[in-house]
Amino acid sequence: MSLFTIETEFRYEIVRKIFEGGMGVVYEAEQHGARQFVKRIAIKIIRQNYADQRQFIDNFIGEAKLVSDLIHTNIVQTYHLGETNGVFFIAMELIRGVNLEQFTQQMSDKRRVLPRELAVFITSRVARGLAYAHAKTDKDGRHLGIVHRDVSPKNIMIAFEGDVKLTDFGIAKALGLLQDNEGEVVAGKADYMSPEQADFKITDRRSDIFSTGIVLAHLLLGYNLFKGASTEESRQRVIRHPIPDFRTLDPRVDDTLNEILQRTLARDLSKRYSSADELLYALEHYIYHQGYGPTNETLGRFIRELFGQTGPQDWTTPKGGTQPLEHTVVIGNKS
Repeated sequence: MSLFTIETEFRYEIVRKIFEGGMGVVYEAEQHGARQFVKRIAIKIIRQNYADQRQFIDNFIGEAKLVSDLIHTNIVQTYHLGETNGVFFIAMELIRGVNLEQFTQQMSDKRRVLPRELAVFITSRVARGLAYAHAKTDKDGRHLGIVHRDVSPKNIMIAFEGDVKLTDFGIAKALGLLQDNEGEVVAGKADYMSPEQADFKITDRRSDIFSTGIVLAHLLLGYNLFKGASTEESRQRVIRHPIPDFRTLDPRVDDTLNEILQRTLARDLSKRYSSADELLYALEHYIYHQGYGPTNETLGRFIRELFGQTGPQDWTTPKGGTQPLEHTVVIGNKS
């Protein structure tokens, strides 16, 4: 029982659209509090064409409840689930930076090659976030069995400070929080799925490890091995395409890194890394075993130079990544 209750209303002024995904739209907003308190945050709102569908609303609410207690430096923090005029929204941590898809596109546009150590570092931070989520329990100590199921470049953020954060648990599965139709439907981005996910089979945490391996291979090679001309072709490539010897595709890949990639992308579950902790250890040992390796600051300097950012005043989403609104939208108490 609580000692006392504080009742208040947050007021959010939505400033601009940041990103529009499958089921939700993300905006940058200002959260206003007492005595001119202002905090910049992100607001995720369910898309209008899904707003009256019970299943999507339930999953949106389930996502908010799931991530509300996922407090980790490599996961985007959720602050608040709200409803106004029948519209549900999630208030989240605002990341001043880009997602990994924008990052790799900028690398391609500028004909840059990502240093091997930074590719491994980025992937290790994703593994850190997954290890935390996979181990999460509820308040009664019950293991939630979280599987993200959508580890892909659009759902990995890199801040201009160099922080790497996993986001969007919208199609995750977790005990009692999100509807799960595994075995009947397949959800996620086909070219970043695990073979068992692409083949309509039941997944566990090892599915996220395979997806993380695809991300690592993409960062190293500059392209996704499994991407086909269609969703179905990508799905079939994930299930059947031979896993190559990466040493033949990139001379920077040595024996140890090739072994990490082979174990991460093993279709035989008994040969794949059994946990994100195990993958994390392998990745961090690879970049730090000689005593020094990349840090958030190293990645921050690289990404700021890549996007032409020189200081905090420039730390905004790159040109073309946002859409200003014609007027300010207010959520909450307008007084």
